[in-house]
Amino acid sequence: MKIHIPTPLRAYTDKQETVSVDGATVAEGLEALTVAYPAIKQHLFSPDGKLRSFVNVYLDDEDVRYLPEKEATTVAPEAELTIIPSIAGGCCSPLAAGCCR
Repeated sequence: MKIHIPTPLRAYTDKQETVSVDGATVAEGLEALTVAYPAIKQHLFSPDGKLRSFVNVYLDDEDVRYLPEKEATTVAPEAELTIIPSIAGGCCSPLAAGCCR
């Protein structure tokens, strides 16, 4: 599958806009992404392994949070995941460039 990487996270994927990975489910695709690019993991997942609340993942055009199987949803090899960080007021999101911390 292809995973589209948002601009703030491209620093962790060798500046690639899109990364191709193998996986039978959304979770396996995201795991493959973090194996290939370990530095991105802390920006996508909390220390307990849960997808961070400010990270939105879409399977094709469907928000994964609203799919019946969520991250366990099976995907076709030609599927596309898109990672979209939530942007709320302030600059202290871990995805914010030049964070004020």
